[in-house]
Amino acid sequence: MGNYLNGAEYTQTGKVWYGMGFAGGAGFANLDLLYAGLERLPESGQEIYAKGFDIQLGGGVPATMINLSRLGVPAKLLTFTGEDFISEFVKNAFDGYGVETVNLYEGKGRPVTVSSALICGGDRSFVSYQDEIEITPLHVEKVYRQLRGAKVVDMQAGFLDAYQKLSAEGTIHVFDTGWEEDLALDKYRNYLEIADYYVPNQKEALKITGESTVENAARQLGRYFKAVIIKLDKDGCLLKDDSGTKVIPPLKGVRAVDATGAGDAFMSGFLYGLYYDYPVEQCIRFGNVMGGTCVQGIGCLTQYVEEAELLRLADTLQV
Repeated sequence: MGNYLNGAEYTQTGKVWYGMGFAGGAGFANLDLLYAGLERLPESGQEIYAKGFDIQLGGGVPATMINLSRLGVPAKLLTFTGEDFISEFVKNAFDGYGVETVNLYEGKGRPVTVSSALICGGDRSFVSYQDEIEITPLHVEKVYRQLRGAKVVDMQAGFLDAYQKLSAEGTIHVFDTGWEEDLALDKYRNYLEIADYYVPNQKEALKITGESTVENAARQLGRYFKAVIIKLDKDGCLLKDDSGTKVIPPLKGVRAVDATGAGDAFMSGFLYGLYYDYPVEQCIRFGNVMGGTCVQGIGCLTQYVEEAELLRLADTLQV
């Protein structure tokens, strides 16, 4: 576990950073029950057996912070865990990954989201459950206090006031909405106006802008961002900025088996680049490496690279 002093010093495995801050984020914890190798999905009333099974931490901010820690970046996670057996499993897992965690939950329910992921033909279906959790002003204030001093923050919906204060203090914010049926610019306008970067995939970019092409979606998002970023899945990542539009190529030689957590892995690589002041194009390369590595294993955290390999692979992704 790391040691923070005024949000600006961290010690881990003999390394010490001074004055660089840390990477942080607040979000719900997830536990995935992974059923792999299914030849088909069961119909109503049927039972079928998977060829593989595992229980792992799921995606979201926790996965991003864990991967950042693996890359040597001081990472701080604010999340919701209770006293139930599922929460205890998750807390033990966090301890095993060495990520500093702060619990935002004070109730008696089951705040961890549990998902059964059915992996069939390279795609996934989910059944999930979580006790409803209300994010209160006290939660938001705690998020602000705990993330003060962060250099970069992974933004999630629900903590707008905290992000507004942190942005005024110079923290870099990266926003990722994920897919929603009612995803729209008006719904997240306040978040987009705070964020320094937004990293949707192409499906999310089309949905939030209401456009039918990635190029038109990029133009719409250009109203908010100097650098527009749209993940193109196996085709890499689009970057539109003052110099024009280009596609940063994906990691080569990827044999994808499960896309679970790929977006969170991309976020970790992107935040790594921002933390060390790389140009945005290089940050995207780091993101492509982390995302492309993630999809080669079952679950969000099985396949990853450490810092030296990240730097080597990113140099191979030249436009």
